[in-house]
Amino acid sequence: MYLIKNGLIITEETILEGFDLLIREDRIERIARQGEIEPDECIEVIDAAGGYVSPGFIDIHSDYIEHMTAPRPTSLMDFRLGLREAEKELISHGITTMYHSLSIFKSLDYKYRPIREPENVRKLIDLIDQTHETKHLVRHRFHARFEIDNVEEIDNVKRYISERKVHLVSFMDHTPGQGQYRDLEVYRKTIKGYEQINDESIDELIFKHQTKPKITEAGIREIAELAKEHQIPIASHDDDSIEKLELVQSFGAVISEFPITLEIARKAKEKGMYTVAGAPNVILGGSHNGNLSAAEAVRHHSIDILCSDYYPAALLHAVFYLANHCQMDLVEMFKLVSLNPARAVSIDEEIGSIREGKKADLLVIEKIEPDFPVITTVFVDGKLIQKTNYRI
Repeated sequence: MYLIKNGLIITEETILEGFDLLIREDRIERIARQGEIEPDECIEVIDAAGGYVSPGFIDIHSDYIEHMTAPRPTSLMDFRLGLREAEKELISHGITTMYHSLSIFKSLDYKYRPIREPENVRKLIDLIDQTHETKHLVRHRFHARFEIDNVEEIDNVKRYISERKVHLVSFMDHTPGQGQYRDLEVYRKTIKGYEQINDESIDELIFKHQTKPKITEAGIREIAELAKEHQIPIASHDDDSIEKLELVQSFGAVISEFPITLEIARKAKEKGMYTVAGAPNVILGGSHNGNLSAAEAVRHHSIDILCSDYYPAALLHAVFYLANHCQMDLVEMFKLVSLNPARAVSIDEEIGSIREGKKADLLVIEKIEPDFPVITTVFVDGKLIQKTNYRI
């Protein structure tokens, strides 16, 4: 058992000061006023030192595992090594549940990544699945990001779903001229940032991707129905019109990832969808490709969830940036990385907030400088996973 004292406890409604939190086995057993719970020899006391006690972060969209297994485009590390080293980093950033967003992606003809070859994706999926039965630090889950031109992988996606190895499905379309790359000039600059290529070759590439075969609407519905049959949440990606929102909702999508504009984010929320933006977008001051500003959307109450996307450290710092620099309510900002993603993927009965009876996925967050928060203690399933002591 553990007793966390001297912390500011972030609940679903408020910040509790002068309260202690008792952990028994894997659960939050009791939250009581300071001094009401008498520690004994069976209870280890954790001094939060005036820091915040928050729920563990739930990251439903991150391709960080790709970077850990392929730190250079053509350098593939041992996949088990990459996954195990990744979870040590994730826990240090407060991520206690990670939906690894593996791309079931067809070649872009630039920025080649062997990590996205089908056999490598399969290896990572199997490793993620194996963690459920072996020792692990965080909850590893698989977010299947399916690019709709990858018709050759349809049967594999269905098999992953049927094997119960998928925990979230999203449908993506990176065709230039719409979605993320609706601005073709931004698309051209993006390609030139990856390799030396002339304008004529880029025009040929644009034409190729605009005219390539894609999975039919009926095919998408078939995958979506299989996902719903297995109670797997469905997300859309880079929504750029009301028509697309209506289409993806007809597939059963409950999450709109990275809506392109504030208007579309608002419409998605009006339609009852959860909206997702990248935490790096908050820290960088906007989208790297000129799309939605996450901070602006949060200020307009049009974003429900922040994900790390590609930079796990961003979750913690985005929460405090929005509270300190955008005058947003800190309790509500913590929900962007805990309770709201838990609700979106239907795991909120067990995790995502601090409440008696729920799983003890908890963080202690202190500030080593006035504006620099750090995570000093991490619990997952009631187990003390990490304790960090900063020196003076």
